[in-house]
Amino acid sequence: MEKFKPGFVLIDLDGTLIDSVPDLAYCVDEMMKQLDMPVRGEDAVRDWVGNGVQRLTERALVNSVDGMPDQDLMDKAYPIFLELYKDNNAIRSSVYPGVLEGIKWMKENGYRVGCVTNKAEAFTVPLLKDKGLYDLFEVVVSGDTCAEKKPHPMPLLHAAKLMGVEPENALMLGDSQSDVKAARAAGFHIFCMTYGYNHGEDIRDYNPDVVMDSFMELPNYLVAK
Repeated sequence: MEKFKPGFVLIDLDGTLIDSVPDLAYCVDEMMKQLDMPVRGEDAVRDWVGNGVQRLTERALVNSVDGMPDQDLMDKAYPIFLELYKDNNAIRSSVYPGVLEGIKWMKENGYRVGCVTNKAEAFTVPLLKDKGLYDLFEVVVSGDTCAEKKPHPMPLLHAAKLMGVEPENALMLGDSQSDVKAARAAGFHIFCMTYGYNHGEDIRDYNPDVVMDSFMELPNYLVAK
C-alpha cells in the first residue's frame, strides 16, 4: 500500500503494546485456587483475553472462550479476581519489543498518538504508567470510558472526537478481531500485529489493511517528516 499520514494513531493496549497475559494468568489461577477449582494456565488465558476482565473471569470459570458461568459463582469469583489484579497489574507484564521505538518514531515525525483498550481505567492507567508509556499518549480511552467497548466503534469515535480528527483520517493499531471490527465500523484504517491475542485465530483471517510483526515496521507504511 502507498504510504500515508493519518491525523492520529490510536493503539490498543493488551496484546499490542504490552504482553499482560502473565499477570492475568496469575490472577486467574489464584482465583481458581480460592474457589477450589482447577487452575487454567497461561496458554488458556492467552486465548481468552481481549474483552475485559469480567469476560476473562467468565471464560475462566467455564474453561472456554464461549459460554457463561452460573451467576452465583460469578458473583463470588469476580471480586476475588479484581482484588488480585489490583495488586498484580504490572508485575509480570512487559512491553513488546519495538513498541517504544515505534511510538517514538511516530512522535518524532509529527504523529499524534492515543491509546484505546477494553481494560478498565483503574487497571489501564497504572499499567501504562508502570511501563513508562502513559505520557506518550494524548488521550487514553479505557473500557469504562464509554457506554460500549470494542468491537463497538464508540470508543474509537470518542477518541477521534477528543482529538478533533475525522475517523477516515485516523489509524488504529491492534491485534484482534475486536480491533478490526471496531476500526471498520468507525471508519478507521486498521493495522494489526501478528503476536497479540486473537482467541487462537490468525489475525490475517480478518483482513486488516496491514499485518506487522513489529512496531519497527511502521516506517514502511507511514510517511516520515
